[in-house]
Amino acid sequence: MQWSGEGLIIGVKRHGESGVIVEAMVEGRGRMLGLVRGGRSQRLSPHLQPGNSALLTWRARLEEHLGSFTVEVTDSRAARLMDDRLRLYASQLLAEHLHLLPEREANDRLLGLVIRLLDAPLSPLQLGEGIARFELALIEEMGFGLDLSVCALTGTSTGLSHVSPKTGRAVSTEAARPYLDRLLRLPAFLIGSGPADQQALADAFRLSGHFLDLNIWMPRNLDAPTIRESFIRALTEL
Repeated sequence: MQWSGEGLIIGVKRHGESGVIVEAMVEGRGRMLGLVRGGRSQRLSPHLQPGNSALLTWRARLEEHLGSFTVEVTDSRAARLMDDRLRLYASQLLAEHLHLLPEREANDRLLGLVIRLLDAPLSPLQLGEGIARFELALIEEMGFGLDLSVCALTGTSTGLSHVSPKTGRAVSTEAARPYLDRLLRLPAFLIGSGPADQQALADAFRLSGHFLDLNIWMPRNLDAPTIRESFIRALTEL
């Protein structure tokens, strides 16, 4: 079997004496793994970096086999990311999130979001907003999406200010008053009615982190990626 496609490298691991296993998100194919023979050589190693985009050709005798990759880098993005600590953290965090996706299931929506976040000329706050939105999109794609459209208690679509940590449904300010100590704050920018300032971003990451842990990390016996806290801390230091 053989196919070729454009992909984003999200991980590289040593394999044997000179090879590496490249993990990539590929358009139309999802998260794929492939062996690159000689991938640790001086010729190939500098190009096989997470964050780079590449034309990948995958070959295997049977579809269920690991297969091998040949890699032709089309965008050496990793070198540019190295010059910006916040964007480097963002790239590493996005890769950690993409690792969670099922192997060989296409998800061009999330891949497209990642590419835009890495390439767009975003301010730090805009980048933070984009990452927070991406985390909610990831939760949705994995089947645990939040309902931030109407209040779970009154049905109103206005004045939404909190989210139930159990159901992931929005709650209006009035309905939330008796339960404020039990609810998560809903930053206004997530529902299109306010700026993404530092406090709003802190609330957004607390919200998405809670549901990532509840539905994805904890059931898989995973800890939150350490790079996530580094990214959030870097945002607050700006």
